[in-house]
Amino acid sequence: MKRLLYVLLILALLLPGAATPASAITEGELDGNRHPHVGLMVAQDANGNPMWRCSGTLLAKKVFLTAGHCTSGAAHVEIWFDADVESGIPDNGYPFKGDVGGTPYTHPDYSDSAFYLHDVGVVVLNKPTRIKTYASLPEVNILDKMATERGKQNVTFTAVGYGLQRINPVFVEAERVRYLARPYLVQINAPGFTGDFSVLLSNNHSTGGTCFGDSGGPNFIDDSNVVGGVTSFGLNGNCAGTGGVFRMDRQNVLDFVNGYLN
Repeated sequence: MKRLLYVLLILALLLPGAATPASAITEGELDGNRHPHVGLMVAQDANGNPMWRCSGTLLAKKVFLTAGHCTSGAAHVEIWFDADVESGIPDNGYPFKGDVGGTPYTHPDYSDSAFYLHDVGVVVLNKPTRIKTYASLPEVNILDKMATERGKQNVTFTAVGYGLQRINPVFVEAERVRYLARPYLVQINAPGFTGDFSVLLSNNHSTGGTCFGDSGGPNFIDDSNVVGGVTSFGLNGNCAGTGGVFRMDRQNVLDFVNGYLN
């Protein structure tokens, strides 16, 4: 968490209006047991000290998908799959011992200085999970086809994650509880932070969106189990307006993740 706050502070000071790593669902609803394969992860250093938390998705019994800025710099990861990790503290072992632990890996081209360009990571778990339902990867370049054929506001996603429900200068609300929101596509294949590697999704009272704790969490295409992208960045400190999602449908990203699935 100190690392995440440090990144947010540095980017806010040096790059006004720039992208910052995202963390939680806003204006959403309780997920309950609808997405049991979405988990809360805590990155740890080599001595087992907690550093920051993110969200992510099981793609297989031992492969957990998240964002690159969630795995970069971590020596070990612990993961919880309860819908409400908040209420179980300290009985559930948070933030030291989760349901399962694993080793983090980050896209080989990832860099903290421009995290949003290759913002994907995986955690290879130490043992198989007992969860029976898994998410799946998209077809290559599928988001291009959706935007062209259907129009942006008809392209909806289901964003799932743990983190802040609301944030303003006075308070934050609801952490470590799994929520979902249903944002729609705002921008794709445009200059700036989205480029051809990410998309902007809505973040408002009507659709909900993502904020700080949701980083690495899935953005499922429509109501499917297909991860169109992982929550990557926000454009302001209040988690409002739009949220940035790193695309999973690019060939180099699929190659990286499939390397662990295979």
